[in-house]
Amino acid sequence: MSLRPAILIARKVFPEVVERLREFCEVDRNETDQVLGPTDLVQRLQGKVGALTTGSERIDAALLAACPQLRVVCNIAVGFNNFDVPAMTAAGVMATNTPDVLTETTADFGFALLMATARRMAESEHFLRAGQWNRWALDMFAGAEVHGSTLGILGMGRIGQAIARRGAHGFGMNVIYHNRSRLDAATEADCKASYVSKAQLLAQADHLILVVPYSPEAHHAIGAAEFAQMKPTATLVNIARGGIVDDAALALALRERRIAAAGLDVFEGEPKVHPDLLTVPNVVLTPHIASATLKTRRAMADLAADNLIAYLTTGRALTPLNAIVTEA
Repeated sequence: MSLRPAILIARKVFPEVVERLREFCEVDRNETDQVLGPTDLVQRLQGKVGALTTGSERIDAALLAACPQLRVVCNIAVGFNNFDVPAMTAAGVMATNTPDVLTETTADFGFALLMATARRMAESEHFLRAGQWNRWALDMFAGAEVHGSTLGILGMGRIGQAIARRGAHGFGMNVIYHNRSRLDAATEADCKASYVSKAQLLAQADHLILVVPYSPEAHHAIGAAEFAQMKPTATLVNIARGGIVDDAALALALRERRIAAAGLDVFEGEPKVHPDLLTVPNVVLTPHIASATLKTRRAMADLAADNLIAYLTTGRALTPLNAIVTEA
């Protein structure tokens, strides 16, 4: 019988990552890549001390009670709203995520989505593919200026700062932001960003991008009341988490042109998308791919594996979410 710790890899990952984990652990992996429901996940975690997860697997008090051997769960994501971190801490289970390695790639995508939204790229492509383009017109798919406009950022962590630098330094944008706490003066200067209240952010931004972490307090932080405060010419981009935006209210605001357009990479209840969002033309929709480059996704999987190996071999994780948990 092997004395090596048993772990579960809950979703398909790179073969090289699997082989490296096999050097330290007995590996059970979900080769079908189908999302494991709560019952199946509990079953697969029996006898396991560790797991690599994605945002699809919920780790909560009920699961922890059913999996008493579990000691560490490592998310292949910077977000961790699939983790009940207090419950994990109470159960003595280490939780980790993958910060830093996806910052620049996600910022690139956020800015790409902003530009596609502002310049009506998806809407005009659908028009062209449908065979409707038969002449040029002066106002055909005229969108919003990006260069020199006002970029508003809600949530000024690593990714928000990276987006601010792209806007300020690359596109000459006036960057304003709102955050739970104001950045230090040196960071504001590097980002060329000015701190404003949330109300000012909504009222002044030509392009509002959301990069705030999900929490119960952030649920529907942007809804009908907030859309009413925005410019009718403004665009909204969400690369944060589903649930921060009230998708039903957004679809109505887009249909009634209370705001000009939106770009969404995340959705409430994803992979399901609110059906009303599929019927409005002025929205760009992508399937949660902001970090999706091969280099970055490999770095995320590697960091998750490094966290798991480090914790099982040394009792310390590299990027812990609840560092108070230590080996007994």
